[in-house]
Amino acid sequence: MNTPDILKDKEPAIATHPARLLLFLLMISIFMIFAAYTSAYIVRREEGNWLEFALPNTLLLNTVVIILSSVAMQWGYLAARRDNIKQVQLGVGLALLLGIVFLYGQWHVWGQLVENKIFFGGVDANPSGSFVYVLTGVHAFHLITGLIFLWIVLRKSLRFEVHSRQMLSIGNATIYWHYLSALWLYLYLFLLLNN
Repeated sequence: MNTPDILKDKEPAIATHPARLLLFLLMISIFMIFAAYTSAYIVRREEGNWLEFALPNTLLLNTVVIILSSVAMQWGYLAARRDNIKQVQLGVGLALLLGIVFLYGQWHVWGQLVENKIFFGGVDANPSGSFVYVLTGVHAFHLITGLIFLWIVLRKSLRFEVHSRQMLSIGNATIYWHYLSALWLYLYLFLLLNN
């Protein structure tokens, strides 16, 4: 049977699940938040009254931890594509655990800042320190949302609801987790180069 000419030129529809579309919109809005904060950082630094200080070494350790967490999440995702549920559980569980370690490391960084008399607000605060708290704190908030997604995917995998025929939840969680890792790398390098 011949296809009518009018149908031959039509582009195939691109199907994007609404949850995936919402995820991309969320990531765009998060990017805009951090673009605004880092732009404000640069503008405020040029105005003067800017305290230069060494960043805590724990930030580098946290960077390694979040990269390892992203690798673990990718391992879980690839295991789901192969229907290896045990590896899915291990990968997602390890990513979740390393994400918690990362948050603990951030808490430790804030403690080191306080020990070095770098405060968020108040009479003794300097804008440079406040920006470090804001950038790392807002990232930590988004990381907590990522941990919630990982927990949901881990629970689904324990009920055998994550496999090659049900990849949406682990796919979205993996994309978001990699995004948060990349965002952290950007923030770390930004602070390293602009401090």
